Amino acid sequence: MRIFDAHFHIIDYQFPIIESQGYMPPSYDVAAYSEETKDLSVQGGAIVSGSFQGFDQTYLLDSLKQLGPAFCGVTQLPYTVSDKEIEALHKNGVRALRFNIKRGGSEDLSKLDYFARRVHELVGWHSELYIDAKELPEIAATIGKLPAISIDHLGLSEEGLPHLLKLVDKGVRVKATGFGRVELDVKKSLPEIYSINPDALMFGTDLPSTRAKRPFEIADITLIQQLFDEQASDKIFYTNASAWYFGK
Repeated sequence: MRIFDAHFHIIDYQFPIIESQGYMPPSYDVAAYSEETKDLSVQGGAIVSGSFQGFDQTYLLDSLKQLGPAFCGVTQLPYTVSDKEIEALHKNGVRALRFNIKRGGSEDLSKLDYFARRVHELVGWHSELYIDAKELPEIAATIGKLPAISIDHLGLSEEGLPHLLKLVDKGVRVKATGFGRVELDVKKSLPEIYSINPDALMFGTDLPSTRAKRPFEIADITLIQQLFDEQASDKIFYTNASAWYFGK
């Protein structure tokens, strides 16, 4: 089994960390991530900027340099950022823009249409939303017209799942991550999403599982293996995300 870890965080206090909703995350540097995943056959992945990192790029560029070219970055940027800065980030391995609606630290949803189109047209990035899917109807029309969007953590809620499934049918991708933080039936939701679009689901460890009720555990991987055959599992664990981030 091979894994492209489509969602994890690096928290290195050598670089700026800001309080988020009264929360300061634990230290979790590249060495800690590498140690925790050493037995998981991780062959690549996406480092995702958290609310506590705001618009800082220094930690991300340093982490990408340490992990190597099989890994990419998902960053948060102000909409006023220059094309030159976006192109420089792309050159250094960043491949997506994040809108953190749940926790903050990113640009807000009013800039989604403009900013998502801009980064996609300029460097081919997709945009990622950390949002409770029950809020999706407010922006569904916008998302449906955008070129490339993914939603974090299965959309978080049972109430929001029907709204998420409608967008999956329109090509939106979904992070199969954070099983210990969601308020929905993961065992039921994964096959529903896969049946609509087999390319949609992208597994990630969500390490170090900041603020989750339960952190990532090997049982999360086992659950996917139990629900899907080997070919489908490979798509969820590796192929879908590798193609989404790197086109291969």
